[in-house]
Amino acid sequence: MLPSAAMEQVDLVPNMFLNMWIDSWKILVYNINTTNIPLTILVVLKLRNGEIHMTKVFFKSINSYNDTETISKAAAELLDKIVKTENISLEKYVPLKVHFGEKGNKTFISSKNYRGIIDYLKTNNIKSAFIETNVLYRGERTTRASHIKLAQDHGFNELPIVIADGDHGEEYELVKINKSHFMQCKIAKEIANQNQMIVLSHFKGHGLAGFGGAIKQLAMGCASRGGKLDQHANSIPKISYLKCKSCNACVNNCPENAIILSSKAKIIKDKCIGCASCIAICPHNAISLNWFGFLFGSFNERLAEYAYAAQKGKNNIYITFALNITRACDCEGHSMKPFVDDLGIFASTNPVAIDKACLDVLDKRKGGKVFSRGRHTLEYAEKIGLGSIKYELIEI
Repeated sequence: MLPSAAMEQVDLVPNMFLNMWIDSWKILVYNINTTNIPLTILVVLKLRNGEIHMTKVFFKSINSYNDTETISKAAAELLDKIVKTENISLEKYVPLKVHFGEKGNKTFISSKNYRGIIDYLKTNNIKSAFIETNVLYRGERTTRASHIKLAQDHGFNELPIVIADGDHGEEYELVKINKSHFMQCKIAKEIANQNQMIVLSHFKGHGLAGFGGAIKQLAMGCASRGGKLDQHANSIPKISYLKCKSCNACVNNCPENAIILSSKAKIIKDKCIGCASCIAICPHNAISLNWFGFLFGSFNERLAEYAYAAQKGKNNIYITFALNITRACDCEGHSMKPFVDDLGIFASTNPVAIDKACLDVLDKRKGGKVFSRGRHTLEYAEKIGLGSIKYELIEI
C-alpha cells in the first residue's frame, strides 16, 4: 500500500498520461518529490480503485450527413460527455482546429455541424475561433487572405478565423521532440502557443497517408508550410508509361505545375511537393506511390512525429466526424462521392485511439479491412508515446 502522501501525488499525474494504455504488462515510472518524502512510484496506467482502464472513445451513430441538427446536437453531447467523464478543465480560450475544404470540394464537414459545440463553449463563457494553417501547394488556401476568403465562402462565419502560420506560412515555433526522424518540428505559431484545442477531424481516405483523421489533422493540419514539406520528403509519385494516356488531367491539376507532357506525362522531381493529388485525379490509374521512396522516406512515421509535436504540452479534445467518407481527402478540389454510409461521430482525449476506433467501425461496416495502407502510422504513434491503439468504445 502506498503512503497517503504518495497517493495524493498520483492524482496529480496529467490526464494525457493517465489516459494512455500500453498493455497490461507495462508501467510508467514517475519520480515524485514531496516536501518531505522523495518517492519513486510505479503507477499502473489509469489506476482507479485498483482497476486498470483503457482509453475511452465515445461514439454516437449518425444515419445521414444531411441531418444537420442531429449532428450538431450529437457533437455537443459528446463534448459534454468527455469533459465530464474525463474531468477536463476547459481553458478560457479554446480554438477549434478545422479544415475549410479546398475550393471545389463538396464533402468537407460544413461549419453548421459545429454549431452545437460553438454554443456549448459560449454557454460556458469560453471564447473560440476556427484555426487552420496554410497549405503547401498553390491554391486558394496558400495565403492568409485568400484562405480566409475561401473559409467564409464555405460558410465558416460563426467564429473568427485564425490562420495560425501567418500570411505565407512563415510564422512557426520549433517544438523539440527528439525522435527518430525529427529533433524538432515546425508547428504553426498560433497553434504552438495554445494550451488546448478541440481538434475537429473528418475521417476519410487519403492518397498518401492511407486515411485521414485526428493524427493527420494534428500533423499536416498544425504544421507550417515548411513543416508540411518536411513530412512529404521522398514522397514523389511515379507514372506508368504503359497506363498513361497523355490525357493532361494530371498536368492541368498539379498545384505546382510539376508535371509536363511530351509523349507521356512526366513529373519534375525538383518541383514536386509530394502532395499526391495527381494520384487521385488520374482517370487511368497510371500514377501511384513510389514505394521505394515512400518507404525510404518513412512518411507515416514523419506524420506521427509531427502529430506528437503538435499536441505536445496540450490538453486537447478530439472529435472526429466519420461522415461523407470519401476515398480521397478534403484537399481535393473537385466533387467526390462517399463510398460507404455515414458512421457517426467519435470523441476522445487520445488521437491514436480515436483513429483506430474509426478504422475498426468502418471495417466492421464494410466486412473487411479498408484503408489498409497507413496503419503503420498508428503503431509508430503508439511507440513514440502519442497515444494508444487500445481503447474502450462507448456508444451513447
